[in-house]
Amino acid sequence: MNHRRVVKAVVVVTAIYFVGLCLWLTFLVRLAPPDTIGAQLMGIVASFGAALGIGLMWARRPSHADRKLFKHGYEGWATIEHIRPLRRTRDFGELAEIELNLTVPGSQSYSGRVVHEVHYDETDKFVPGATIPIRVDPKDRDHIMLCP
Repeated sequence: MNHRRVVKAVVVVTAIYFVGLCLWLTFLVRLAPPDTIGAQLMGIVASFGAALGIGLMWARRPSHADRKLFKHGYEGWATIEHIRPLRRTRDFGELAEIELNLTVPGSQSYSGRVVHEVHYDETDKFVPGATIPIRVDPKDRDHIMLCP
């Protein structure tokens, strides 16, 4: 997970919410009938929750470069030669260094090494000898994406 994007999303949504709340308290609360202020406040808080959820969904999207590689990259496969755990992550997984034998149709097989976050529910896919699909950048064979 990209923590910078998460923090950015939370800060932007909170700032917009704060500005909207200030505008509501300054100008609109005086114009509202007294019986509807509670419902309006609940609507503002609910809209903050919805906006925060949408912002966090946006933050979890892959980067533009990863989406471009997934769309335009060459399909291939990789056989895991060796996997070495590096450290646990804050999310649900471990950061691991994986040595791969990469194969892209139409070219020679080659070796590569990638650092990848392996989630706990994917550990059965990341064992030596397993084959996983990959995407390779057509312009740079060293730029790969694992697509388990």
